[in-house]
Amino acid sequence: MSRPSPPPGTTTLPSPPAPVASPAPVASAVPPAPARTAFTLRGEVACQLSLTVADLRERWEQHHAEVIFDCATSGPRHHTFEGPLLREVVDEAKPVFDARRRKDRSRFLLAVTGGDGHHTVLSWAEIDADFGNVPILLATAMDGRSLESAGSQLVVPTDRCGARYISAITSVWVGACAVPPRPAERTAPPAR
Repeated sequence: MSRPSPPPGTTTLPSPPAPVASPAPVASAVPPAPARTAFTLRGEVACQLSLTVADLRERWEQHHAEVIFDCATSGPRHHTFEGPLLREVVDEAKPVFDARRRKDRSRFLLAVTGGDGHHTVLSWAEIDADFGNVPILLATAMDGRSLESAGSQLVVPTDRCGARYISAITSVWVGACAVPPRPAERTAPPAR
């Protein structure tokens, strides 16, 4: 079957070539960018948050802490950390206590869990300005290096040992401590 001739004075462009299957992708020599490490801030809060190191660096004032702590296996460790105060970050999630009542705030705990499963518990009173006012950080940098790919680290600069330093934070839980049950009344043993 023949095609009709184009009108005089026009140029005919060649037909595009038939599509050819592209070759299989070749592995790149450049390693993929590290995944953004995020943690959740959850529990008895008005709004649950998911935060990365970049979020912590961009949304809150960065504080500086030079620390020395005794490591049980390697002796004294000297580090410099930067990051926002834990209290300021948790405040944004709006813990469900009455902020005007000190006794209500003092019932709350924070449980921080790391990527290796290590976890620790803090009391709200430790970080509250009306009580301990400890400048506990959610570190975004350690010794001048960003923790972007490693994840944020809990830093308790007043601790003598590093047991409450949590690496690669995965979760910060906030909640009230339940009132312990009263011990059962002791009854006298029957007389014999």
